[in-house]
Amino acid sequence: MNTERPDPVDLDALRAAFPPEIRRPPLGWDAVHAFEREQGVVLPEPYRTLVAEICDGSGEGPADVDGLIPLECLPADWGADDGQRAPAKAFPLTEEWVWEDDPRPYEEIEPLIDEVGNDGSIVLGTDGCGLYWHLVVTGAQRGRIWAVSDVGAAPFEEEPGFAGWVARWAKTR
Repeated sequence: MNTERPDPVDLDALRAAFPPEIRRPPLGWDAVHAFEREQGVVLPEPYRTLVAEICDGSGEGPADVDGLIPLECLPADWGADDGQRAPAKAFPLTEEWVWEDDPRPYEEIEPLIDEVGNDGSIVLGTDGCGLYWHLVVTGAQRGRIWAVSDVGAAPFEEEPGFAGWVARWAKTR
């Protein structure tokens, strides 16, 4: 999984997965660089090139509700964004964590749950019912897709990375 340079094969697959009729307009490199400066991150490839050159989201996509959302958006059911999102902080997990089964008191794990939902990632979309797809942009899991829900968080293992996540969706739609 390459997170530093776009693989031309991945970019061709992304163009095919998101045909022009379902694409939102791309942001362009100036807007992507501005986002990265503002957030203190460099987006992983091939997502970075996708939003700069191909599309900034799509009405259809691997996330069931509203497809692939634009870079600077959050899903409609996210709730109030009170500035807690911190993509520049390292994503805190390296393995699955089901906090619903964690024996510690909720007051102890609540700040850790907030970090999982807010730190080191951008939100790609939702499947509804409290399940959100995150692209990790900082930390040991950089470039990986994670499912974060109201009961826990787990890496998307089938085909790691953004291109693999989209490829799985493209095969099954």
